[in-house]
Amino acid sequence: MKKKVAVINLGCPKNQVDSEVITGMLAKGFEITAEPSEADMIVVNTCGFIEDAKAESIDTLCEMINLKNSGAQKKVYAVGCLAQRYGEELFKELPELDGVLGDGDLDKIPEVLESSGSERVYRKKEKQDYLYDNEIPRVRFSPSFFAYVKIAEGCDNRCSYCVIPQIKGSYRSRTMESIVQEVRKLASEGVKEIALVAQDTTRYGIDLYHAYRLSDLLRELVEIDGIQWIRLMYCYPEAVSDELIGLIATEPKICNYIDLPLQHADNAILSKMNRRNTAEEAETLIGKLREAVPGIFIRSTFITGFPGETEEQFEHLLLFVNKMKLDRIGVFAYSQEENTPAANMANQVRPEIREARKNAVMATQTEIADQIQQQRVGQIIRVILEEQTAPDEWVGRSEGDAPEIDGQIYLKVQKKHLAGEIIQIRITEADSYDMGGEELE
Repeated sequence: MKKKVAVINLGCPKNQVDSEVITGMLAKGFEITAEPSEADMIVVNTCGFIEDAKAESIDTLCEMINLKNSGAQKKVYAVGCLAQRYGEELFKELPELDGVLGDGDLDKIPEVLESSGSERVYRKKEKQDYLYDNEIPRVRFSPSFFAYVKIAEGCDNRCSYCVIPQIKGSYRSRTMESIVQEVRKLASEGVKEIALVAQDTTRYGIDLYHAYRLSDLLRELVEIDGIQWIRLMYCYPEAVSDELIGLIATEPKICNYIDLPLQHADNAILSKMNRRNTAEEAETLIGKLREAVPGIFIRSTFITGFPGETEEQFEHLLLFVNKMKLDRIGVFAYSQEENTPAANMANQVRPEIREARKNAVMATQTEIADQIQQQRVGQIIRVILEEQTAPDEWVGRSEGDAPEIDGQIYLKVQKKHLAGEIIQIRITEADSYDMGGEELE
């Protein structure tokens, strides 16, 4: 009888793709279960990006170890980002773990589990070179009509606060052929919407083809029958070209949505962050996007309390948020990550001030978002249907709403539908996050 394995995913959509690939590889030799209590082996795909993510990963590992210690005959493995970053410490400090495998050894997980005996396993590649392709099976965790597609791995940006290059290695693009083949397969499985993800999607191709090739990739993907929405995540502002903007504007399958991590709006702070754009350039880019794509939804992220951030520099950020009136933003209090240049900078801002500034930006954005959303009441938009909650009621998302991180739309419908259908609706109400609507007759 096959042993049962549970794969627990933590972290970002990029991690989710890895967890789906791990599950796909394991499904050949094991029975997959969603219930850790039923599993013989538990694989926790950890996140090690910032302090909160590390804490969640440790808490989850401890919870699984407690399950093992309760008398159940289980093996528990830590894999992924935290295992890559702190593998030796995890192996030493959590002796109940049966194995720790770094991020570059994801493809070795089936082999390790199949040969598992009484000895503990520790593996970590110092040089990252792993990159999944269309030949590797995936068991998707997302709804049948939606999938993340990771187009590259690693990062060369070297932002001074970020550990991702240390964990994931240098930027590595998948071949265009591999991505196109994967998306064709997803379309054949009924996927209607894909979200392209990478540490930096806009740099796609620079290593393989010595040029930015995201626009070329998109031209290939829009030709695939069945795919109706293509969503762009993690687009670094300095690499968003006029060509890419034009493509978003003219190609109906590309969502009128862009995720544009800006991180700050004070030029001195941006320079210390080792970001390659200025606040003025970000403002110009946002203006270009809005001129070319009327009604485009722009999402961004910002960091408060970066080392040395003064009250005046924080005010520059607040003024920018007030002026730009972005549709969606996420705000993170700066996390002092060891072995990053920022961690050793002078004038570290006290944690309580970082948090207070984060809350101030979010309070400002809540008011802005509410105003923006109210202006949408009465508009006719496209919505992808996600879940039926009553005979005449569905929950869905607009082009401006990425799964799990943005809002939802609560709908009254006139006809029978299936999950994944895209219909036209009229917005009837809204708050700062979600909207209500009704299907057009």
